[in-house]
Amino acid sequence: MDRKQFLKKGILGTAILATSGVAAKLINNDISELESLEIYGFNHLPQQDSKIMENKVLHKSDSRGIADHGWLKSRHSFSFANYYNPERMHFGVLRVLNDDYVEAGMGFGTHPHDNMEIISIPLEGDLEHKDSMGNTTVIKNGDIQVMSAGTGIQHSEFNKNKDKPVKFLQIWLFPNKRNVTPRYDQLALVKEERLNKFQQILSPNPTDDGVWIHQDAWFHITQLEKGKELEYKLKKSGNGIYTFVLSGEIQVDTTKLSSRDALGVWDTNELNYAAISDAEILVMEVPMKLD
Repeated sequence: MDRKQFLKKGILGTAILATSGVAAKLINNDISELESLEIYGFNHLPQQDSKIMENKVLHKSDSRGIADHGWLKSRHSFSFANYYNPERMHFGVLRVLNDDYVEAGMGFGTHPHDNMEIISIPLEGDLEHKDSMGNTTVIKNGDIQVMSAGTGIQHSEFNKNKDKPVKFLQIWLFPNKRNVTPRYDQLALVKEERLNKFQQILSPNPTDDGVWIHQDAWFHITQLEKGKELEYKLKKSGNGIYTFVLSGEIQVDTTKLSSRDALGVWDTNELNYAAISDAEILVMEVPMKLD
């Protein structure tokens, strides 16, 4: 399978069925033209109002794609489903970052994935997961969930609660190994371990802190108190860093970011984070090339 076919299969191969006890809704992915997509850096074809700088790309919160299906409200950092922006296809191997809001009792019915590393980070509420490997679990704020889709997996995700919404981040990374045996894992994180320091929540190594995936990527979360600073040093030369602000205001080197803003940086060995207010930050270090 060539690169174009691989990308199309990974991006287009999923129809998502959303159900409640009395309703069903099919959301189709309508991205149909990916010929010019290359897995490197930000993206090509800068638009007139591009926020791409020499080795940085700034994604302001209000510049993200919007999907409103009633029961599901989602903001897309990268092209996904009916949102297509040729400048916002990926950041290195980071392909999807969706900021999802699901109404009480609603969710994504059983649907397939393959050859993608899929990470879910709940922000509020309880998300129930069921999959074709026999797993039935619930994840909540403070947890992280990972699936290596590999040769193929089917799963569903529902808001377990009937009286309140669930909010979570859905993140997809291209793997560095194809057609692996599908696997699932989740972990309850100790949130106190991220206060004014980086808490590792994901890595390529099964023996490290956090969950692991088939990719040379490292994710960290920190809760920085106002006035505090941290320096992040990259784990692997050639990787880039995509910073997503969960809440608060920060300064990354010379760039100021607010809640739900993001900044991608490459060709660097370290970044400095300074909290303008109390802030929670997700730092994703990812390869900039798909080998």
